[in-house]
Amino acid sequence: MPTKAEFQDRMLSLGLARVAEQAALASAKLVGRGDEKAADQAAVNAMRDQLNLLDIAGVVVIGEGERDEAPMLYIGEEVGTGNGPGVDIALDPLEGTTLTAKDMPNALTVISMGPRGSMLHAPDVYMEKLAIGPGYPTDVVSLEMSPKERVEALAKAKGCDTTDITVCILERPRHEAMIAEVRSTGAAIRLITDGDVAGVMHCAEAEVTGIDMYMGDGGAPEGVLAASALKCMGGQIWGRLLFRNDDERGRAAKAGITDLDRIYSRDEMVTEDVIFAATGVTEGSLVAGIKAEPGWVTTETIIMRSKTGSVRRMTYRSPV
Repeated sequence: MPTKAEFQDRMLSLGLARVAEQAALASAKLVGRGDEKAADQAAVNAMRDQLNLLDIAGVVVIGEGERDEAPMLYIGEEVGTGNGPGVDIALDPLEGTTLTAKDMPNALTVISMGPRGSMLHAPDVYMEKLAIGPGYPTDVVSLEMSPKERVEALAKAKGCDTTDITVCILERPRHEAMIAEVRSTGAAIRLITDGDVAGVMHCAEAEVTGIDMYMGDGGAPEGVLAASALKCMGGQIWGRLLFRNDDERGRAAKAGITDLDRIYSRDEMVTEDVIFAATGVTEGSLVAGIKAEPGWVTTETIIMRSKTGSVRRMTYRSPV
């Protein structure tokens, strides 16, 4: 039987990079074509095919919805050859389907892997999220704070004025009051239309991206993926599941979640060392998008290991 001790993160990291690369290459053919579902399905098919080539006994714990709602890579699906270590897999085959369909920046293919039982089995519901980068005291900001208090606390910890803080927020009607409150502090806001995994990751490289904090409600699966990224890059993230109806509360019960009001820290969402890979589909601030030249195609992938804190950027060039 596979055991957690067999999880070879260094050996598996290159295989995980290839999974992300192939999903990106498949979806890139649909950039700007206006068909979100087709782009997502292309990424799903390629990612699943590549995962099944890896010597792992993998279970998708964060995937494309529940089993009855998604044709492939659903929560609970088993992937890999079955001959390797037991692993948890969190994935978003195409984070930014709308971005891809409209040829807008920051569409990514994203996947994370850890030992079996290492990731929160978050149901497909909303999650309230708050994230900052590395170098700050623990819990300098919290979900219990108001948006204004968060900005003020982070500015104090950073040793700057609130006007020097930039917050990334998903542009949605539900965030209008939050946006107004953050702006009342004088802080700047980077609004994004989609892709909150990338939004959270931006906090870990504030010197490069200019983003100090992420806040707002988005998908719970993306919250676990973002926690995986920050586990590797450094930084803090908190998440609280949000339930709109009994069906969503039932999903939580099915996932083994009993405390519906619990706030999860980064290390509670991802309890052990993981590996994380993301490949750019469209041009982005984290990784370059896919570039097509006569006879060639080039991708850029970021591959990270939390065990060592290593961050690699890999360029893959292939004839077409």
